[in-house]
Amino acid sequence: MARVGLTPERLIQAGAELADEVGFEQVTVSALARRFDVKVASLYSHLRNSQDLKTGIALLALEELADRAADALAGRAGKDALTAFANVYRDYAREHPGRYAAARLRLDPETAAASAGVRHAQMTRAILRGYDLSEPDQTHAVRMLGSVFHGYVSLELSGGFSHSEPDSEETWSRILDALDALLRNWPAR
Repeated sequence: MARVGLTPERLIQAGAELADEVGFEQVTVSALARRFDVKVASLYSHLRNSQDLKTGIALLALEELADRAADALAGRAGKDALTAFANVYRDYAREHPGRYAAARLRLDPETAAASAGVRHAQMTRAILRGYDLSEPDQTHAVRMLGSVFHGYVSLELSGGFSHSEPDSEETWSRILDALDALLRNWPAR
């Protein structure tokens, strides 16, 4: 019999909280069972395995990020939209480092296609329409933005910019200025 109050949603939410506390890689069904003070076997009526739990956390993180990004982008265009979008990712990563790591989990194609990851790509492309990029340059730009945002945030979270001047906040602002300039003056083929 399933323990009263335990649902897949509650377990995934608790797993996401655990990921933020101890790191996404440390999240397991066993660790979650300890958190609820239950036997591991009692969680298997709600989750198949640790990978199922991690996939659930990844989907939750993608959904949370997409919701925040949609709110931040409402009524914005151009550099204002680009900056708002970038700041959503950076702020989310700072607030929820474990969930942010989960959002990078490789999903199988069917799960990925049904996830909020699709909304992320659509929002990125909507921002790029303001820069008048057509294919295949739009796809190149989507990949570039994702690489820059993720790379900077990952290095910043690991302390990579904490030992030198200027302040990483100033660098972030300059990077967004540079990205805006590049997108407005995308190189011809």
